[in-house]
Amino acid sequence: MISNKVRIIGGRWRGRKLPFPDVPGLRPTADRVRETLFNWLSPHINGAHCLDLFAGSGALGFEAASRGAAKVLMIDNDRAVIQQLKANQTLLNAQNVTIYQAAIPESSSLPEKPFDLVFLDPPFHKNLINQACQWLIHHHYLAKQALIYLETEATLTPLPIPQTWEILKAKKTSQVNYYLIKANDSIE
Repeated sequence: MISNKVRIIGGRWRGRKLPFPDVPGLRPTADRVRETLFNWLSPHINGAHCLDLFAGSGALGFEAASRGAAKVLMIDNDRAVIQQLKANQTLLNAQNVTIYQAAIPESSSLPEKPFDLVFLDPPFHKNLINQACQWLIHHHYLAKQALIYLETEATLTPLPIPQTWEILKAKKTSQVNYYLIKANDSIE
């Protein structure tokens, strides 16, 4: 039995608790951080096409779907994570959510593109941020003026994102730094 649970904090599934597997390095975005993030995103979430890379518990993707995103594609490479995400999708009858097993940045094709919002919360201390950013650019997964939510370990400096991307908002807790970034048109 899975004892780990994450709570949807807003939208049509508000208050629902979703189980997630005990996988090393899997750490759901904290409620307080998610609340701040979705306050930032409130003018952009309704009708958006979202990509949740490194989906893990699914907290960000299911929260986006709950709050009115048109489509959410959740990606993770762990089989147990994918199985639980699919079980949670069924539990919620989340018809606007698609779940895809892939290793980023090794995977080269996704079923949909481009995306208005990208949730980028990779495992900490694995140097995946720059690779994932370049992967998004190279495969044209970003809609014009896409927004990217980025969550990093608190100790990561400087932020390894493309120079043309603009940090719109930034906050930190004792454990994480988190950002809302606009992916400007120019490609590095």
